[in-house]
Amino acid sequence: MYDYFKGTLISKQINSYRGSHIVLDVNNTGYLINAGRNTIERLPAEDSEIKVYVSLTHREDTMSLTGFITREERDIFNILQSVSGIGAKSALLILDEFSVSELIDIMIREDSKELSKAKGVGLKSAQKIILELKDKLINWSNATPPDVSDIEIKETDSNTIIEVQSVLISLGYSANEAKDAIKEILNSKKNCTKTEDILKAALSYLSRLS
Repeated sequence: MYDYFKGTLISKQINSYRGSHIVLDVNNTGYLINAGRNTIERLPAEDSEIKVYVSLTHREDTMSLTGFITREERDIFNILQSVSGIGAKSALLILDEFSVSELIDIMIREDSKELSKAKGVGLKSAQKIILELKDKLINWSNATPPDVSDIEIKETDSNTIIEVQSVLISLGYSANEAKDAIKEILNSKKNCTKTEDILKAALSYLSRLS
């Protein structure tokens, strides 16, 4: 329903009776938007003009908005909630502990011990999250293999390129956006050949274009 809001940051609260949130004025309408500690700490001062990517949660008795600085943070938040047993609160706590690129790196390495460092995530829960989330992020290519025929591979394995593009598409980027980002990274960063390194650089590149 909503993708993002642009407006004036009226207030930001990490500890309040309403929980961690911001209030954003958009055309004289104030929106209360839930946000994680990591997001709030990176926001500019109050009265600044900001852009916030949002996710709408609709439950039986209430609706709420959750906001993020980048699109990929919002999209990984939504994907995390598709894992059984992970709600909005747990997803925010995970994103307070790890950046998107760190989280994807954990999925690729299947490092449940590292993931269990997030507040409220035990080792068994971490193993379950990795099992389900890795399948959603990476194995997308099994259903619809991305076309990488026009990407100059050089020292990078073609399976790595497909894996990177699959993750970027899973995060909401179009095939062309993902492909352009990969081309940019491979052309500008000669020693960038591992999946996690290309992903981190590609996400940084794409976030600058948002």
